[in-house]
Amino acid sequence: MAITVNILERKKSHFVLWRPQTTATAPQLVIGQLQPGNPPTLQGQQQFTLTAVSGAPGLWEIAAAKCQLRNGHVYHYWFDVDDTQSSQQPQARIRCTDPMAFAVDWRLFPPDTTDGKQPAAVIKFDNGQLVPCDPGGEVGLFTAEPRLDSLPANNHLVIYELPTAWTTSRVANQPERDVGTFRDIIALIDPNAGGANFSDLDILRPGRSYLTELGVNALELLPPADSFFKREWGYDTAHFLAADYELGFPEGNASPTATADLAALIQTCHQHGIRCFVDMVMAFGREEAYQHIDFDNFYIADPEHHRTDPDALTSGRADGHQDVRNGFGSVLFRYTRPAAPTYDPISGQVTAVVPARQLMFVYITRWMRDFHIDGVRMDSVENVANWDFIGGFKDRAHQLWQERWNDAGLGAGADERFLVVGEELTQPLDLLRQHRLDGLWNDRFRELVRAAILGESASGENFEWTVRKAIDCRNLGFTDGAQAVNYVTSHDVEGVRRERLFTMLRSFADKEKRIKLAFVCLLTAVGIPMILAGEEFADQHDLFDENGHVSQNGGKQIDPVNFSRLQDPMRQAILAYVSRLVKFRTTHPALAVNDTDFIHVDFNDGKRVVVWKRGGPGQDPVVVLANFSDFVTQNAGSSTAEYRVPNWPATPPGRQWREVTQERSVPADFVGREPIFPWEAKVYTLA
Repeated sequence: MAITVNILERKKSHFVLWRPQTTATAPQLVIGQLQPGNPPTLQGQQQFTLTAVSGAPGLWEIAAAKCQLRNGHVYHYWFDVDDTQSSQQPQARIRCTDPMAFAVDWRLFPPDTTDGKQPAAVIKFDNGQLVPCDPGGEVGLFTAEPRLDSLPANNHLVIYELPTAWTTSRVANQPERDVGTFRDIIALIDPNAGGANFSDLDILRPGRSYLTELGVNALELLPPADSFFKREWGYDTAHFLAADYELGFPEGNASPTATADLAALIQTCHQHGIRCFVDMVMAFGREEAYQHIDFDNFYIADPEHHRTDPDALTSGRADGHQDVRNGFGSVLFRYTRPAAPTYDPISGQVTAVVPARQLMFVYITRWMRDFHIDGVRMDSVENVANWDFIGGFKDRAHQLWQERWNDAGLGAGADERFLVVGEELTQPLDLLRQHRLDGLWNDRFRELVRAAILGESASGENFEWTVRKAIDCRNLGFTDGAQAVNYVTSHDVEGVRRERLFTMLRSFADKEKRIKLAFVCLLTAVGIPMILAGEEFADQHDLFDENGHVSQNGGKQIDPVNFSRLQDPMRQAILAYVSRLVKFRTTHPALAVNDTDFIHVDFNDGKRVVVWKRGGPGQDPVVVLANFSDFVTQNAGSSTAEYRVPNWPATPPGRQWREVTQERSVPADFVGREPIFPWEAKVYTLA
């Protein structure tokens, strides 16, 4: 049975506005067509009063057929409403973007306003229906999707976290910022596509498929929903149902094509065996239309001074304490206090709902059905601050995925290829135990591995357990590798030991070896590995604050990745090393299970050597020997030099061991005896 979303069905034939707050003045539709110019204007403007829907309090609509629209034409529109942020009596009127717009056009703002905060919504009228489209009439199509069960399972994933603001060195080796559009990302995958804004990058030239060359099989886009900000990461969503305008407006385009380009990107991912996760920001919004249309039902202002409000505090960190919610300069949604009985945009019934929850259920429905995403990263779950909603959102996402799975005629196994992961750095594992999320970001992994490659113990641990807890997330309280997303670096590069690895290690002469060691840990540990774009070739920061730190004001969100650095031979060597490990991780069965044994620990004579074995009964094992010290085997270059590892797994008849990082076979009489070198790891498997 199909999952119904009443308001999306209504939007096929009507302009619809849901506003739970009761007001005496009816909203109006302001509609026309874009007239190009400097600036563009609204041509043929018409204004229509919406009608309250009988038996559906809070719902207003007008049939598209009554708006004198021409068949096959694209229209731009706003809703004219009482401004609930206005202190005037009666309240001032304001023209707002449709809060459930499928596309927006930041070239056009309400007539007689210059604030640039409420762009026009875009829709096409075609054969009596309202059709989601881009301003030029382009639509998102999926015409050649592979079978869903051909996509990688959760326990085989390696995720590539991709910021959508890129830099390149074009003039005098100085970095220049621009937007890595959806089309640029397609060119990272499809060898027949070329780049758009970054067409001069070697990795985007036709014939290259950088992400398949790297071997990753999941792409996580930093928030691709439409944001108020330009050339940043998009962590202040303005229009939840619309693909980001700027990411869909590549150089050379006459108009934005975000809807069509995002659909093409996700289809391209799937055709190349890559799953597509999206980062969803639901704790807060920036210049979102409901801030004007119905502020008090959707948002809480200034929780610091309203701590008794049910939406003022976080729902509890891992240690149980609550903080005041933090909107980071944006406005926080309400997820706890219900509105008076109102039309429910999901069921179509009249009931008491929490409006922001229902808005987000519409949001996930749009992205699952129209953009075919197959994974979600939920941002800042402590500031979402309602575990019931988090669990409901996860369940709805799974129901929508199961719907697609069933429609494809597939049997069991849907949940093996879909995940909803939350970000809360204190890692409240009860979210997993109570099945409110499938997984959590494992920020503890970052802390542990960075300490280890510096030869230090992480806080609260000795060195051995620093490594053990990094390599096997079950030692941190997770029960399965698919519950933990491990990373050495994430997009949150602000602060000590969060910055890019190269920047953290810039004073070390052996930084290349330590970076490679970190990747061995990442790609052989229990958990889902995630790589921040650029770390695979040791990118570094260009922008810092006045104190020399990576900070919010010193480049955190506007200096994320510079692919032109790949011309550096050292970085090419790191990329080749990481690529070998990524491809090994996504294909070897022993790295897809939880089974991990630490078979050797040696801290004698200044050594810090740890050896672990991955793989379950009946599987070919993977053995990792990691040296987290300056120790080197005496006369290491000699044919008689050796370092013995006791308890090495037996070699089956007719088989031999292969060392993966250097792509070489190990002589039979040298198995478990090869010399070791400073800050180096070896990864062995049977061939």
